[in-house]
Amino acid sequence: MTEKILNTTINGDMNFSLDENLENNFGIKKDSIQKEIHTNSASLNYTKETDCQWPLPATDENKMVYQLDEVTKEGEIKASEIFDIIEGISNDLMREEKKVNEIIEVLGSNVELFTRLNHKFPDVNTFKTQLDNNNSVLNDTNEILETLQNSGDSIISVMDIMQFQDIHRQKIERVINVMRSLSNYMNNLLGSRTDDKTRASSTQHHVVNNLNNEFVSNEEIEMLLIQFQKKNS
Repeated sequence: MTEKILNTTINGDMNFSLDENLENNFGIKKDSIQKEIHTNSASLNYTKETDCQWPLPATDENKMVYQLDEVTKEGEIKASEIFDIIEGISNDLMREEKKVNEIIEVLGSNVELFTRLNHKFPDVNTFKTQLDNNNSVLNDTNEILETLQNSGDSIISVMDIMQFQDIHRQKIERVINVMRSLSNYMNNLLGSRTDDKTRASSTQHHVVNNLNNEFVSNEEIEMLLIQFQKKNS
């Protein structure tokens, strides 16, 4: 670590030392990092006010719990609308199935009647023709009834699958509760009776050795930074 970087770091200008180390040690340029951040943030539809800012500001579009609350709220509303539509379709199918059963009952009576007439008057072609026509229509109507019943079963299956949406909503709500509990805990843990405005500002030029009340030399600071880099390498 050069004296220039160390002095710049001690004086509070972290941007210079960080950018230079990234470019010298890892070949990463500041412009490429900013371009990547801009590309990623643009894909998330951030506004111009919040684009390329890190950490992201605590706006409604970035608040995690706020977004999760919106997801659960909108998901519940849309799921309710889907259930209403499905229920309407199911009721329509049940009404049509009832009508088809009545038609089948009438066609069955016609087939029975023309069967007797055809046996009693085999020479009358009209009875034979009507018997064949009613049998054909009865078969088609039975197929329609089967389709309606299968559609009703499919509707029930869809409603069962939609129940998973409610399960997912409950899972998200549990995550929200845990996040809020952790947030409240950290706020209480880091809380203080002292107003931040009344606190003394942190020094930016000297580091004091608490053991002997002497200033730490530049050589000692450089050794500490080298040891820290070795631990993280």
